[in-house]
Amino acid sequence: MAGSSRGRVPVDHSPQALPTALSPTSEGKVAVAADRPSVSGSPSPPFYEHRDWTDLLDVMLHQVIALLSSFQDFLAFAGTSRSWRSAASSFPSIYTSTFPPLHLKPDARYARRQQDSATRILLSKCKWQLVDPSRTALPPRCLAPRNAPSSAHYLGSSYGYLIFFDQTHCLLVNAYTGTKTKSPKLRPGNNFGNYYYGILTAPLNSSNSCLLLCSNTSMFQWKSGTHSWVEQPFASGGARILQIVFFKGQMFAIDFLQRIHIMQFLPQLAMHEVAAVRGEDMVIGLHFKPWLVVCGERLLLVDLSVVSDELYGIHGKFQGFHLDLSTEPAKWVEIEKLENWTLFITFDRRNPTFSCMSPERWGGKSNCIYVARPIEGSDEPWTAIELGQPVPSTTRAISSSLMRPPGDDGHFNQSHFIHFIQSTGEPMGAPELCL
Repeated sequence: MAGSSRGRVPVDHSPQALPTALSPTSEGKVAVAADRPSVSGSPSPPFYEHRDWTDLLDVMLHQVIALLSSFQDFLAFAGTSRSWRSAASSFPSIYTSTFPPLHLKPDARYARRQQDSATRILLSKCKWQLVDPSRTALPPRCLAPRNAPSSAHYLGSSYGYLIFFDQTHCLLVNAYTGTKTKSPKLRPGNNFGNYYYGILTAPLNSSNSCLLLCSNTSMFQWKSGTHSWVEQPFASGGARILQIVFFKGQMFAIDFLQRIHIMQFLPQLAMHEVAAVRGEDMVIGLHFKPWLVVCGERLLLVDLSVVSDELYGIHGKFQGFHLDLSTEPAKWVEIEKLENWTLFITFDRRNPTFSCMSPERWGGKSNCIYVARPIEGSDEPWTAIELGQPVPSTTRAISSSLMRPPGDDGHFNQSHFIHFIQSTGEPMGAPELCL
């Protein structure tokens, strides 16, 4: 493949570095808009000529991806040719904030039945809808995994995959196509409820991809392509892990006591607590379990607290804090604005968090936190709340669920956001529709 000798140099995101217009053709070529010379000297309407750009360097193709504003545009790009799909798979994860994640919502009727039942999720009946925040006019798609097992326990989602456990194996279900990947069997003696959280360390098709599972006493690691699991016991006295994120090449975890740790696996699992000073503004009022969000070059802690003031009375408010690692000890610094960024969270801590830069490009709002739960009476399946502003009362109604640790009920019944950048190295066609 021509990509084997492609260069890796800093990406120039400026529009001047790109052709004036690009559109894929059925032959895997690209139509380029160019100015047609005029005999009179005055500009003439542009004409389109076909050029074979399938062997462009990755650095140039990454410039195109950086300007995309929707998941559909990304799919069109990846479907142009094999080399363009390869470039999409190698797109640096630092730039995955160029367009918003999709919103995934389990079927409301099925989720309600599961919530009222002691049974586990029947994947053969589990359906969900995908909605693109940048193109809300598109009809949502509903799908289910192929050849699903009789029941499963939901552990989280990562790189476009939903992670389930069916008592013997982990199932990674592609949330867009419905196809699934099965892990090796876990060792005997691990009962159904031991595992409460799962996450991929890299896209499933990457050579360094690993699936991590958290239990009450250990972390289990499966390297994609191998035939066994590796168990790494937690140190005694460790608290339950609430969330794991990847920031500047390291794994950061927050536990149920809200302590921050840096995790490493070689030569063995080790968790080093990050000593961090908390300001007085972080301990006032009633707080719920916070979220870690990677936002560009910053690691943020997003906190939902209950406060009281003369204008709004008792209300909820989101606050953001930046972890300043340049000091010893590290320090949490409150941020007043997200500037030209927006964040995406869900109330189920098993689900990932995301950030997106310049959301106005796809119709979003800067300095907002998108919560995967609608305001009553709203047509949109999420709520956009400005940082530091009162949370709508219809959203506060579910705040009691934030006090529970992740994965207590095992149900797949809460909507969340999911990103598909690098989720698969195969072409992603239209999903199977559930009729």
